[in-house]
Amino acid sequence: MNTLPINSRSPWLAPLAGYSDLPFRMLCRKKGCTVACTEMVSIKGLKYGGKNTFELLATHPDDTPLVVQVFGGEPDDFAEAMPGLLEQGFTWFDLNCGCSVKKVLKTGGGSGLMLDPDRLVDIARNMIKVAGAGRVGIKIRLGFNFGEDNYIEVAKRLQDEGAGWITLHPRYAKQMFSGSADWSKLALLKEALDIPVIGSGDLFTAQDGVDCIEQTGIDSIMFARGALYDPAIFAHYHEIMDTGRASPASPAALGGLMREHIEITREFCDSQRSFRKVRSILPRYAKGLDGIRAIRGRLTRCENWEQLLEAADEVTDLIIDPSVTSE
Repeated sequence: MNTLPINSRSPWLAPLAGYSDLPFRMLCRKKGCTVACTEMVSIKGLKYGGKNTFELLATHPDDTPLVVQVFGGEPDDFAEAMPGLLEQGFTWFDLNCGCSVKKVLKTGGGSGLMLDPDRLVDIARNMIKVAGAGRVGIKIRLGFNFGEDNYIEVAKRLQDEGAGWITLHPRYAKQMFSGSADWSKLALLKEALDIPVIGSGDLFTAQDGVDCIEQTGIDSIMFARGALYDPAIFAHYHEIMDTGRASPASPAALGGLMREHIEITREFCDSQRSFRKVRSILPRYAKGLDGIRAIRGRLTRCENWEQLLEAADEVTDLIIDPSVTSE
């Protein structure tokens, strides 16, 4: 059986709801992302044929290896819907047991499954029965409520069922994204398991990714919010791994990144909806540029692809202001 690359030289792109669509995944792959995940997909949407659900599965032969992340709370739904994913050619899957938003919790899925480990394991078992041992990963949190750690117990049970890997975001579900990710828990999980462990949480820069690997001994890392602000984080990560340092940010690189995102989006999803989406994302990349408000305003006022490309090209004439970290 082919295996996914899960090692320190193979950074992953997280399943980012509303962001990790096909164009964004292809952009991240160009920058050095080794494995990418789809946006999280509703298992009930798959079961009942929801149009919007199937749009999330848009892919391309170069969009590989690709992991389809699914969420839901009923074990039988997974047994019924998973075969359809295999028929479409998908071979790698991830169960979302980490999302804490109400929309997902209402389904009985996401991090709510950390409150019911038996049901979580039943779902994973049904997924593995269909996909095969080693082809399903599970993304978990430390537990649902503060201090109620059950992540090691859950992970060991999942390993016994044939899970291929575990991704841990070392926060409690109740925290959502507040506070700090406790990387020390990643090290404990790695010690407890024989299957690979991937770390997520507070990996805002490429250096964060390298530090997390070195401090915890886990197998790989998964960039989420860090990739949203800079898809080139994967290239920077590889640079640090290879040379010990990453190239400094430059207007030319940032402008080029924006142009690449625009062109890739036009190539794979040339629609008004996609235009509006990429127009809303590009301003994130302007972080650190002098005159950040003006840049964001210029980008968001664009009314067509050509104007958006012109705005991206204008970024190359600007300067980086090291004192600007956020706004």
